[in-house]
Amino acid sequence: MEDTRGADTIPLKMVFYLVITGAVIFLMAFSWNSLSPIYSGTQDSKQIDSARVELMAIQNGYARDLSDQNGPDGSTCTIELSLPHVSYIAFGVDPDTDMNGNLSDTYWALENNTIICQYENGARDRYLIENDNTILFRKGTFDNTTGKWVLNNDPDQNRSSGIVLEGPIEGNFDLELVLDDKKYTLSHF
Repeated sequence: MEDTRGADTIPLKMVFYLVITGAVIFLMAFSWNSLSPIYSGTQDSKQIDSARVELMAIQNGYARDLSDQNGPDGSTCTIELSLPHVSYIAFGVDPDTDMNGNLSDTYWALENNTIICQYENGARDRYLIENDNTILFRKGTFDNTTGKWVLNNDPDQNRSSGIVLEGPIEGNFDLELVLDDKKYTLSHF
């Protein structure tokens, strides 16, 4: 005589456990898609906080005098950024005061001592660079005759102050402290 009473319950238990396991995997995948942007934003904040520290560190350093072509380089820092979901990052300026996503249709408002990060979804973060002095950011241009970076004298005065990087942003960005009547943090990109 054979015992067949439990023969049909084993497959039902296995099916039940497979359904439960599938549901757990589905919920984990769904929640990961919901949490991924939050995690990405946290990583972006860490990178921008690191950039703030680098920028604060050079502000009390040596500023290269732009009138002295043979003078030593000023204090420099390299900012490493990997921000694939960012529309733009702005140093010392707000290039989109009306927040419509178009950087060329409004006047760029000076925002000294700030970094503004605008994400592709329209959200914005503003980071304050705490410093005793005003930090003025300027775009740099490489002068082939001197082999040095100088202030970019853009005829559009609106665009001459501040530094704006449009996304997606990836790479190392060098900045130098220079002197041209005032101290400026000059971009080397």
